[in-house]
Amino acid sequence: MRRLLEFVRRSRRANGSPLLRKTPAGLARRRYVVLVLALASSAMAGDLQPAGLATTRTDLNAKDQARVIAVTRPTADFSRPEQFELMQGGAGTSRKDVSRDSFSQSSANITFEEEGDFKLGNALFRKNWVSSPSSTQASDGLGPLFNERACQNCHLKDGRGRPPQGDVGTTSMFLRLARDASSAEEKAALADHEVLNFPDPVYGRQLQELAVPGLPGEGRMHVDYQERKVELTDRTVISLRKPSYSVDGLGYGPLDPRTTLSPRLTPPMIGLGLIEQIAPADILAHADPDDRDRDGISGRPNIVRDSLNGKLTLGRFGWKAQTASIRQQAADAFAGDIGISTPEEPKHWGDCTAAEAKCLDMPNGVQQRLGPVEAPPPVMDLVTFYSQNLAVPSRRDLDRPDVLAGKKTFYEIGCIACHTPKFVTRRDTPNKAQAFQLIWPYSDFLLHDMGPDLADGQAVGDATGNEWRTPPLWGIGLTGTVNGNSFFLHDGRARSLTEAILWHGGEAQKARDRFAATNAADRNALLKFLESL
Repeated sequence: MRRLLEFVRRSRRANGSPLLRKTPAGLARRRYVVLVLALASSAMAGDLQPAGLATTRTDLNAKDQARVIAVTRPTADFSRPEQFELMQGGAGTSRKDVSRDSFSQSSANITFEEEGDFKLGNALFRKNWVSSPSSTQASDGLGPLFNERACQNCHLKDGRGRPPQGDVGTTSMFLRLARDASSAEEKAALADHEVLNFPDPVYGRQLQELAVPGLPGEGRMHVDYQERKVELTDRTVISLRKPSYSVDGLGYGPLDPRTTLSPRLTPPMIGLGLIEQIAPADILAHADPDDRDRDGISGRPNIVRDSLNGKLTLGRFGWKAQTASIRQQAADAFAGDIGISTPEEPKHWGDCTAAEAKCLDMPNGVQQRLGPVEAPPPVMDLVTFYSQNLAVPSRRDLDRPDVLAGKKTFYEIGCIACHTPKFVTRRDTPNKAQAFQLIWPYSDFLLHDMGPDLADGQAVGDATGNEWRTPPLWGIGLTGTVNGNSFFLHDGRARSLTEAILWHGGEAQKARDRFAATNAADRNALLKFLESL
């Protein structure tokens, strides 16, 4: 504790330095000092955070805590790369040559035996499920309603999906269906975190376009775009496309008029296990729901009920941080996307509702010799392990002058207020390969109001219709290489990183406006920095 308090005192004395003046970068560093002070005071007072989550890291002694605070402090030196910056996924970072498989490598520091489990998990992730009954035992159970037959078909090359293009549909973006609470009982369930929201009474929680033989699909997502011209300060004109969504060919009658449609593009799979091992206290330390520091940034956690143990915990996965663990994320995807039952989601009919009676009557793929679900525990164990150990690729060109200049601009215009550069994972992780790793995800994993243009109007747990989780940026520069496209944001509306930045609003409006006001050289340098991640 003495070392920690000494670091705090040094940070306080720095308050008059240029690093902490009221520039965007200075405000970010002031927020960091506030974070340090919060950690120190909570360590002494034992303050409680939402859901009773710990505000201090119980896995670290005072010496290690001081080391973590020092190493995660935002840099002020942009003349050269930071120490260990090349290895943005810690010791598990993949150093393989850049290729279409850059997101499909195993963590570099897992054991030989674990590499075998990773490969088995990869095989299951790529496995095509078939409808029941089938001669291919242990592979049937698809649907009856579904979006895809394999995990890999949505997470293309373990990377990012794409929106529909013209008459060509997509299996890597789907529509979430939800409505708000409409009764006292439903409001009580929301308040107690028993549910995240409420499904459409006929179509369930997501639109499933495909179905097994003999059953109609639910409908087809349709998207229209309206182009909007944006002129930057230097007269550069950028065209943004604003999407609107509807459903064609509804197979089971109309949607409930209260149901909202929210598109969800599949995100990259890299680094998930490292994100899972960030201490909740370190994420919560960045939260400022009441904007007490008056910087316009008020990140909030999405507190959710972990369906695996029934406890309230921190949501950190999904576009609205609605899922607590990788295992639950995998179970939700098996149920909603493929229609496969698991111990965590044991309904054999997936997202079929009582109104879809024929769907409920279809045969399932349970093999009694393997247990009461279609994907038994060994399958879930391997798929979860695979998902936890997809390596983050190493940085590229990080010592180039334009990349360093772009990093400086990224910091100075205030991007790091939400895109937190660094964390150090827990020491006491179940997977030792992920323990005490310095990682560079560039995310605070909190909810932020991104303004009306990006709003979907769909509340998910504590997340409002205007709020989204800050997505990690690591690997973003390899999107084109891995997936052959450059579609960004939750619905793929942005066709470039420039468009993605210009869509930022709400809490990110000031940073967006500063980007728009920079000259072309500084903007291009910032983009080069992002492409190096």
